[in-house]
Amino acid sequence: MTAREKVLLHICCAPDATAVFERLQAAFTVVGYFHNPNIQPLSEYQIRLEAAEKVAACMGFSLLVPEYRPQDWLQAVRGLEQEPERGRRCGLCFSFNLQAAAAKARELAIPWVTSTLTISPHKNAAAVIKAGQHAAQLHAVRFLERDFKKNDGFKRSLLLSRELHLYRQNYCGCLFSRPRSGDA
Repeated sequence: MTAREKVLLHICCAPDATAVFERLQAAFTVVGYFHNPNIQPLSEYQIRLEAAEKVAACMGFSLLVPEYRPQDWLQAVRGLEQEPERGRRCGLCFSFNLQAAAAKARELAIPWVTSTLTISPHKNAAAVIKAGQHAAQLHAVRFLERDFKKNDGFKRSLLLSRELHLYRQNYCGCLFSRPRSGDA
């Protein structure tokens, strides 16, 4: 029996990690990576991190959590604060997080990297995949190109999230997408 290859899974949030992990575990040993300095405020980041830790514990994978450095992300997107959701800021955010994931994969000698971001119907999977390919190329690892929302991936994540009683956020995480009081 040959050992399965490892994949570093960039996790944007716990609900999305559920169904993605479920799909990956058949072929890979999954190492979770919760790199999200875009999530603000700190209280929101902490709630999402706790949920990611719960998923990792319940589903049986390790979770790496780098230092929370929102100032790095704010510097990376400086000048794009007024961009609409799904605009240039989001593409830069995908690149920022996936480059960190690819760098961590290389550091740990994990040959593959991928992301839960493609499971969301609110994210442009083609843009995530393009950012992932570029990040992987820069760091000499391979990007696992999957649109995890296909074949009812998002529906499955909703079901698993309910079963695990996971926190489900109402915005992507960055301050610029956060609903203001009075917003629906």
